[in-house]
Amino acid sequence: MKRRRESEMRSVIRSAIEEISLAAKIKSQDDDDHVALNIPTKPLLSACHLIIQLLDKIGPTMAVLRRDLHQNIQRIEKLYETDPTVYSTLVEILKKEVNEGSARKGNSCSKAILWLTRSMDFTVALLQILVKDPEKNMEQAVEESYNITLKPWHGWISAAAYKVALKLVPDNEEFINLLMAKDESYETLKEEIQTLTSLLVPYLEGIHANLRSYGLDRLKST
Repeated sequence: MKRRRESEMRSVIRSAIEEISLAAKIKSQDDDDHVALNIPTKPLLSACHLIIQLLDKIGPTMAVLRRDLHQNIQRIEKLYETDPTVYSTLVEILKKEVNEGSARKGNSCSKAILWLTRSMDFTVALLQILVKDPEKNMEQAVEESYNITLKPWHGWISAAAYKVALKLVPDNEEFINLLMAKDESYETLKEEIQTLTSLLVPYLEGIHANLRSYGLDRLKST
């Protein structure tokens, strides 16, 4: 069972790399900057499912973030499933809700996109820190990642919940070992993580550009 879970984790990482690579190719084939911002919805959802599994590896510390992430994924998936042609790109979702005046409401897909993107920012920052300095204390790595990605947008309730959860993180060696499949070297895992993060960074920048264009990039939580 453990080997199967490890195998599933490896396949999810590779699947995310493939999905984001496809999105990058679609974007690069279009010379119109405005059209290029029409980032496909499906790769975002695939990448977020990966993040949920990464948060599971960290443990109870990220339970609140994981719950919110899952709820936001479900909102977008539900809308996408109603008409994948109309809602195949993030900009179409944002445009629709901005025109309807619902983008800033609590359960909007626009806010779901915003928080999913910020959650991916956190994950990318954490992976980059751990790859750069595998000996770094895991609690410090999580706190550093949180401070530069999520903290600026969290209100006192969310920030307080995070401070309590931070005490439950695993050590960095345990976390890295959980990500590696049996008989896999750290160098192989490191290369795949670097590939994934190098693809995610420009992808996330594109989503942030979309959010800024609709004035949705500065929203905060409670």
